Amino acid sequence: MIKNDLFLRALKGETVERPPVWMMRQAGRYLPEFMEIKKEYDFFTRCQTPELASEITVQPIRRYGMDAAILFSDILVIPQAMNIEVQMKPDFGPYLPNPIRTQKDVDAVIVPNVDVALDYVMKAIKATKEKLNDEVPLIGFAGSPWTILCYCVQGQGSKNFDKAKEFCFMQPLAAHQLLQKITDTTIAYLKAKVKAGVNAVQIFDSWGGMLSPTDYTEFSWNYIQQIIDALKEETPVIVFGKGCWFALGDMAKSGAAALGVDWTCSARNARYLTGGNITLQGNFDPARLLSPPADIKRMVTQMINEFGKDKYIVNLGHGILPNVPVENAKAFIDAVKEYKS
Repeated sequence: MIKNDLFLRALKGETVERPPVWMMRQAGRYLPEFMEIKKEYDFFTRCQTPELASEITVQPIRRYGMDAAILFSDILVIPQAMNIEVQMKPDFGPYLPNPIRTQKDVDAVIVPNVDVALDYVMKAIKATKEKLNDEVPLIGFAGSPWTILCYCVQGQGSKNFDKAKEFCFMQPLAAHQLLQKITDTTIAYLKAKVKAGVNAVQIFDSWGGMLSPTDYTEFSWNYIQQIIDALKEETPVIVFGKGCWFALGDMAKSGAAALGVDWTCSARNARYLTGGNITLQGNFDPARLLSPPADIKRMVTQMINEFGKDKYIVNLGHGILPNVPVENAKAFIDAVKEYKS
């Protein structure tokens, strides 16, 4: 049994003494102990070495005592397993030298045996579970099929993912085939993660907000729904769509256990759009962690009051920034732990 099960209770919608707290990208680049590891090992070596991935996962738990750990990994391990080359270039980000642009490219993409291709992730989960010793739950994650497609087609990060959208709108059949292959791989991957020991999973739809509401339904949400349907009986599923406030109504009916909200959507709107019955997670602006610690604590308390302490998980509205001082991250976590309703 998990000793601190606050996060799991919030996912079930139970009454809690205070909301649980964790931070997206909490395992990583703002921590000095992470930077020490980064000096020695490149990005995918860190992801693919279970001992390193598990160590990085537990670093923030040791330092701050969040209510959940999230496995250190990357959403792009999925395309790597699907026979698509992915590099991580320093000071540039993801780079895919052979982006997918044609039907022939899509035909060459495989749906792998995840137990073989992504075995290192399952080993990292087992190593992490040992280190955590059931103190807090462990979250596994994957990118949404649309977000993965964005990188596979664009070939790198982008402000508008114009090539990805062009591919979907000019070659919709090929795009849907690629999305389905990514979806099938993701379902198998997340199921393997649950079997390996994660206590919940999160789907990151980082680029969902690039699409109009109609296109979002066709090219993103329909595939996320397949993942939820396949996983919801086995584990709680959290869906985080950045910029996707317009889809919160559909998301609330999906069977997901919780929905992430970014900082552009107020607590009041998020509760209204979701019907007020589902657990919400978010939505502190990550850049606000650059404010003085006293201000952070005040704003976090206000945020909890606006969402309400129940059916709520305190988090950021996107991943923590690398330039956030460690004492500011601590102020964020402490404000939640000290919360009195």
